[in-house]
Amino acid sequence: MPRRTDTYYEKLQRTRIWRSIFRSGAGYSTLHRALAIQQNIFLHLFSTKVRRRMLTFRATWYLGALTLGTFFILVVTGVLLMLYYHPSVPQAYADMKDLKFVVSSGMFLRNLHRWSAHTMVFLVFAHMFKVFYRGAYRPPRQFNWVIGVVLLLTTLLLSYTGYLLPWDQLAFWAITVGSNIASAVPVFGDKVSFLMLGGHQVNANALLRFYVLHCVILPLAAALLIAVHMWRIRKDGGLYVRQSQPGVESPRESHADEAGVVKV
Repeated sequence: MPRRTDTYYEKLQRTRIWRSIFRSGAGYSTLHRALAIQQNIFLHLFSTKVRRRMLTFRATWYLGALTLGTFFILVVTGVLLMLYYHPSVPQAYADMKDLKFVVSSGMFLRNLHRWSAHTMVFLVFAHMFKVFYRGAYRPPRQFNWVIGVVLLLTTLLLSYTGYLLPWDQLAFWAITVGSNIASAVPVFGDKVSFLMLGGHQVNANALLRFYVLHCVILPLAAALLIAVHMWRIRKDGGLYVRQSQPGVESPRESHADEAGVVKV
């Protein structure tokens, strides 16, 4: 029987460069799957094994995945909008007009970004209501609940900082009202308002600060928190399933879980 010749991909896997990048090597055993996930910065966020009932729609309503999907849409559309937008007072509103009337599919791109932002805010609230209703904030998942609350605040700040960027009358006076509310806070109100606007009124300094917050600082913070949030789900034992009695699992459910494990 003739000996099978190795393919180019198999030869590549045995090279030093490939093995320096992918330390675990290739394989189909559970050990190789675990090593491949643990030694990869992206795959390490996910579990090696997932229970089948956790993949059903009723378990999570896919709210977390949908929220992550809207975040990816916002990143892509936001980067495309940055190619046409200038964060300056005389040019910001003109760029918005050009996106609406001049740039091809510019209105579609802006509306996709805007409606994705509204959808993300709604999905984050729905996701937290679902987690609270199922009791998934209880130990040992209380730290991940705090991360989720911070992610909610980050999402609201992303929506708020993007509100000023069109530099129209609605955005100008909405930010003015918001900064006045912040300045009314006792003790630290004036300092917070000054730090937020870069001055005592909404002007070019405020527009630049909101642009940097909306396009750089807050998206990076959100991406980091999302990564930690997903990592903590795996470290805390996977997705939470509420039983009929806390801490008690029926033999039927236990047997179904053992038989219904999906290897990733």
